[in-house]
Amino acid sequence: MGAVRIVTDSACDLTPELAERHGITVVPLTIRFGDEELLDRRDLSPSEFWRRCKAAAELPGTAAPAPGAFREAYESVAEEGGGGVLCLTISSGVSATYQSALAAADGFSTVPIRVIDTRSVSMGQGLLALAASEAAVGGATLDELVTQTEERMTRTRVFGVLDSLDHLQRGGRIGGARALLGSILSIKPVIQVENGVVEQESRQRTRSRSLRYLADKVLADAPLERLAVANGAAEDVGSLLSMLDGVAVEHATVVVDLGPVVGTHAGPGTIGVCYQVAAIPDLSGD
Repeated sequence: MGAVRIVTDSACDLTPELAERHGITVVPLTIRFGDEELLDRRDLSPSEFWRRCKAAAELPGTAAPAPGAFREAYESVAEEGGGGVLCLTISSGVSATYQSALAAADGFSTVPIRVIDTRSVSMGQGLLALAASEAAVGGATLDELVTQTEERMTRTRVFGVLDSLDHLQRGGRIGGARALLGSILSIKPVIQVENGVVEQESRQRTRSRSLRYLADKVLADAPLERLAVANGAAEDVGSLLSMLDGVAVEHATVVVDLGPVVGTHAGPGTIGVCYQVAAIPDLSGD
């Protein structure tokens, strides 16, 4: 019996190259532009999503994968000799994907399957998948991977800066008057994932201040185990990366494109930072 394999969904924002390198199976969500349905990262790349998003009169929608899509992923692992499946999904607070993955696992007896609601989004979820895949290659059992992932979830942080309130207003998240006021005052909202949902964390008056604020959040939590930056068609992502240069992090910083699951509500110009605070060493000697 081979090593445990990791299955996740495309809300994780892992690039196809990263997923393939780590042996991670990614089940795509569906993106809807009107009556047109496209599979995330298969039929629609992030760059194409942002191009279409900027030109669309109405915001696109997203839909969770059907249980059958997860079952196909589980069956593929079994056929390839995997010793089990750890499935890590986007937060159930923002998507029905977790329920779909659970339904697919129900009654599947070929290999053992554990499904975890990561209570995260984007590369918060993606970093958990990368860490689990590396541990699985190192010989960790399914039970060990579950324990490690659940502990690592407590150390995972996700923050983001929005360029404007326009997409939140168009998506019905805030009223038009509030969005207009925010535009007049040049307010740049900072969001965070807390308790599995996306919430406003603070408001900054300029773009440069918002990026500095984001960088300071990361630096204050260092040393880090892992760090990723998710770029939602932002031309100034390099500025944030420069501010993060030299941050103490165990693994190399990963830079990816922010995908449509968060991007459809956040809008172009969004930059996210996702990271895991380093674990406190056990000095008890037990």
